[in-house]
Amino acid sequence: MAGTNRRRPRIAEGPAVILVEPQLGENIGTSARAMLNCGLGDMRLVRPRDGWPNDKAISAASGADLVLERAGLFDSIEAAAGGLRHLYAATARDRHMVKRILTPRAAALEMRRLMAAGEPCGILFGPERTGLTSDQVALADAIITVPLNPAFSSLNLAQAVLLLGHQWYVAGDETPGEQLHVGNSRPATQAEFERFFDHLEEELIENGFLRNQEKRPSMMRNLRSLFLRARCTEQELRTLHGVVTAFAGPRSRLGKKRPAR
Repeated sequence: MAGTNRRRPRIAEGPAVILVEPQLGENIGTSARAMLNCGLGDMRLVRPRDGWPNDKAISAASGADLVLERAGLFDSIEAAAGGLRHLYAATARDRHMVKRILTPRAAALEMRRLMAAGEPCGILFGPERTGLTSDQVALADAIITVPLNPAFSSLNLAQAVLLLGHQWYVAGDETPGEQLHVGNSRPATQAEFERFFDHLEEELIENGFLRNQEKRPSMMRNLRSLFLRARCTEQELRTLHGVVTAFAGPRSRLGKKRPAR
């Protein structure tokens, strides 16, 4: 899905993404795009099969050139991981090693804690066809495995980078779980709701809907709950005032002076 944000991409300090022997330039490019989606910019390439730089990677990056321009080229994982204090291996297989296995969420939280303490981290991703070898996984402190359908857990390189990168991003994101977009209006205040409820109750009494005085309080509570649950804007409440006035008919408009709202 094409993005609409044309501002200068922001890259924050995050774990290094180490692509070990990537086979296709296109996969390097789409991995760069996934990284920039998540604010990551430290890409390290270990012996890419088709050489570097790679025109197909630039084309597939779809604007994430900033990541590719900064990418480092290395002859070995040891060289690529130089300067890092912690190294994680992204793999679906534990290779029967005695290592901690973390979910992407747990790994992201741990890396944020470690990096906040000044301890740089990196994540190893293996070649598209074979993944990391046992010897390569052995270089890592821990394994990251994505919980997926056990019968089909295969991911392409960019998918794996995006899943782990996204967990890193959201672990430090403060976006509210829900927001109300109110357009050019604003959320109605409690006082505005009260004026509307007074208006509504007055007209419902006048037209006989609330003729039963014993049930009137509970009926108004139900109506109040309904409208409060709708989280109306100030403009929507003004529209509802008009609807109530229109339903009241000529009696209300001609025979009564409407209180100020």
